[in-house]
Amino acid sequence: MAIKYQFNKTSLQALEKNLKMRQRTLPIIKSKETALRLEVKKCKDEAEVLEEKLQQQIAGYESMYALWGEFDASLVSLKDVELGEKKIAGVRVPLLLNISLEVQPFGLFSAPKWYFDGIQLLQGLAKTAVEREFVLAKLDLLDHARRKTTQKVNLFEKVQIPGYQEAIRKIKRFMEDEENLSKSSQKILKSLQAKRAQAVEPESLAEGEEVEAYDCKDEEVHLSGDRPRI
Repeated sequence: MAIKYQFNKTSLQALEKNLKMRQRTLPIIKSKETALRLEVKKCKDEAEVLEEKLQQQIAGYESMYALWGEFDASLVSLKDVELGEKKIAGVRVPLLLNISLEVQPFGLFSAPKWYFDGIQLLQGLAKTAVEREFVLAKLDLLDHARRKTTQKVNLFEKVQIPGYQEAIRKIKRFMEDEENLSKSSQKILKSLQAKRAQAVEPESLAEGEEVEAYDCKDEEVHLSGDRPRI
């Protein structure tokens, strides 16, 4: 990222303001990133547990495979999934509140005894599958937010803050050089003025001495003209 600036005080103040804002924001973003990392790990662990549970339920389903030909799978269906919402580290994520399954009526006396076990097995499979899909969707949202936050931390920490600091250093160095150059120029100017003043003083003194010499000659002439006669 190229930071645009000019070598003047106004640009320096703007850069310092932007730098302070990012330095204040960076710890907050880092805290958010840490919280999101923890939530992502928690979701991954939860998804693994649900995946293992689902595999066990599927294994139980397969153990009764010979009997499923007599079972009507349409007896169990998903009726409703109730969702809520909550914020995790400033990120809105869905919250699974309830899973409603609907069981169609069947003949208690005409159906085999294992029908109840089959219905409970399908209900468990359906709930676990919905919970797993929900946790995976939640994981995608949190991981996406975590990646975005990590990118912002890296942008502030490795690009923008060092870039603003370098720009501020360059402007300050330029302004210091200009100030030193101005001071040096003033010293040189004062030195030249002093030398000129010293060169003028002897000329003034020499002119004064010549005037005095002329006055003395006039006085001698005057005195010689007034000498009394004998």
